[in-house]
Amino acid sequence: MSPRIGLDQTTLLQAAAELADTHGFENVTLALLARKLNIRTPSLYNHIDGLPGLRKKLSVYGLERLYEKLGHAVQNHSGDDAVRALGKAYLAFARSRPGLYELTLRAADPGDPEAADAGSRIVELIVDILSAYDLADDAALHAVRGLRSILHGFASLEQKGGFGLPLDLDKSFQLLLDAFLEGIHAMRDHMAPNDRRKL
Repeated sequence: MSPRIGLDQTTLLQAAAELADTHGFENVTLALLARKLNIRTPSLYNHIDGLPGLRKKLSVYGLERLYEKLGHAVQNHSGDDAVRALGKAYLAFARSRPGLYELTLRAADPGDPEAADAGSRIVELIVDILSAYDLADDAALHAVRGLRSILHGFASLEQKGGFGLPLDLDKSFQLLLDAFLEGIHAMRDHMAPNDRRKL
């Protein structure tokens, strides 16, 4: 087996992500990755710190890819349109990159600034989108939590085969987002004017 020339960490992570999407991230081993890259397994240690290091870097890689997809989707959108665009892009990512998506859900090491930063960028994007509704601090944070729970909950249930009835999943997701948006508008309408301020 001849060594792979020009192997770098990005190429390695792309290959590992493809394996995770195909086989599930729990089934990605260093031996499988080395075989895909046509290198010997010890060569991987030039780029990663074993299997735990690979999974940590894949988690960050997945969060970065998800952020890019979401950020691109909401460009030139605001308010309800931005929320719907965000939701559609989030679900599309989970569907097209199932292994990588599952890795983004793994709890980040609080001592790892790279993982913390990658995760916080997604949260900040959602906060920015929902700031259009002028919710007060606590209400805004509840709304962010609610939207994240909807996106993750639906994507995860779908990924695990949790929806068994023969109903259009995209329609269900659309109705769920519509219900969330109605709730956000109701929250805003019932707030006293002095309680409204941008995040």
